[in-house]
Amino acid sequence: MFRSNSSPGAVLRSAFLTLSLSLLSVGCSLKKIAINQIGDTLASTGTTFASENDPELARDAIPFTLKLVETVLAEAPNHARLRTSAAAYFTQYAYGFIQLEADYIEAEDYEQAEQMRGRARNLFLRARDHGLAQIEIKRPDFRAQLAESPRGAVAAFKKDSVETLYWTAAAWASAITLGKDDPFLIAELPQVEALIDRALELDPGWRDGAIHNFLITYEMSRQDTSGDKETSARAHFKAAVEASQGRFLSPYISLAEAVSVQIQNHREFQSLLNQALAIDINEYPEARLVNLLMKKRALWLLSQLDELFLMEESEILNE
Repeated sequence: MFRSNSSPGAVLRSAFLTLSLSLLSVGCSLKKIAINQIGDTLASTGTTFASENDPELARDAIPFTLKLVETVLAEAPNHARLRTSAAAYFTQYAYGFIQLEADYIEAEDYEQAEQMRGRARNLFLRARDHGLAQIEIKRPDFRAQLAESPRGAVAAFKKDSVETLYWTAAAWASAITLGKDDPFLIAELPQVEALIDRALELDPGWRDGAIHNFLITYEMSRQDTSGDKETSARAHFKAAVEASQGRFLSPYISLAEAVSVQIQNHREFQSLLNQALAIDINEYPEARLVNLLMKKRALWLLSQLDELFLMEESEILNE
C-alpha cells in the first residue's frame, strides 16, 4: 500500500503544476502528451504514502489525489495504468479512513457511523467501476460476459492483469459487505469470486500475499459451501504470513476477526492480535502506513473483547 521514496506533497505539487501547464498549451498533441505524463505520475503517486508515519496527514492528503486522478481520467479515459490505480486508491482510502473509522465511533454515534459506511460503500463501487472500465478498454463486453458466465469471462486473463483483478474484486466485495440489504448487489458475489480466484491462480504471492490476506476473510462468507471454510481461511493466513515474511499486521487481524470471533475462541483472538502488535512497524517502512492503521485496529479490537465474545466470569478474571 502506497510505496515510494518521494514525499507525497512534492509529487502532488509536481502533478498539479504539470496539469496546469498542460491546460495552457495551445497544441492538442502537446496537451495529450502532458496529460499522459501526468497520468503516469499519478499511477504511482498513491504509493508515495507507504512510509508515512502520520495517518491523519495521509487521510487529509489522499482526497486531493483522488480528485486529481479522476480529473486526468476525464481527459485520458483509456489510460489503463491510471484506471487500475484509481481502483486501488479509492478502495484503500474507503477502507482505511472511512469504513474502519465508522466502527470506532459506532458506540458513541451510530447514525454518523452508518452515514460513513454508506459513503465508504459508494467509494468502493466507484473503485470497482474504475477497475471494470480498465478491463473494458480491451474487452468492451466484459461486464455482460462476467454477469452471464463469471468463470468463463475471467479465464482469458494473464498474469499482467492480476493487479486490476485484485482491486476490482476487493472493492466489489467491500461494497457488498456494506450493502447486505441490497439483494441485487449480493447476487453479484459469483462475479467477485471469479475475479479474485483467477487472480490467485495467476499469481498467489502477489504483493506480499495480498490475495491470500483478502481470502482469509472472504472464505468465511464464500457462497460455495462444499469445502471447510475455516480450514481454507487458515491456509490463506499461513500463506499470507509466509509471503509477507511476517512483516504485516493485517493477516493476524484478519484471522482474528474472521475466524476467532466466529468460533468464539477468545484466547486465539488475543494471541493473534498480540502477535500483530509485536511486529516492528519501522522494520519495513514500505508498509508503515498500513501497519499503523492495522495497529490501531488491533488495539481497538482488544478493547472490544467483552462485546465480541460470550465468556464466563471466571474466564474474564483469569485473563
